[in-house]
Amino acid sequence: MRLVGGSFSAHNWRMAAHSSSSVSRLTPQQVSHAVITAAMRVHSELGTGLLESAYAACLHYELGRAGYISTTQLGLPVVYCGVKLGLGYRIDLLVENLIVAEIKSVDAIPPVHQAQIIPYLKLSSKSIGLLINFNVAHLKDGIKRFVNGTGWK
Repeated sequence: MRLVGGSFSAHNWRMAAHSSSSVSRLTPQQVSHAVITAAMRVHSELGTGLLESAYAACLHYELGRAGYISTTQLGLPVVYCGVKLGLGYRIDLLVENLIVAEIKSVDAIPPVHQAQIIPYLKLSSKSIGLLINFNVAHLKDGIKRFVNGTGWK
């Protein structure tokens, strides 16, 4: 793919990856970076004070605009003794079937919210999770990254 002027954006990179003859797979680290970049754009545009659902919808839109596939409010069953139980657990955002993103808009992240993402990673067999709290002055202070297993490598 030949670029004419401008920078090579995430969207262009994704389009090049899809149009190339060899299949190029994104790594969890690349997708994690893209989610954080998109979240920063959303936070810069909207600021603080909105509901979690508004931030989740805007993040989903921003990721789609950049060429990433994401699913919102994905049901997450619990398998107990070989039986799949639909208990109402939902992942806020699953990006490229690699990254679990939980969206919050609270004054502070209590330990229970941090503890919530660990079983989500285990139940979904995903290696990286992001807990993103949009209700902070600087979004970098509201992002926590979690790793299940060896996904950090």
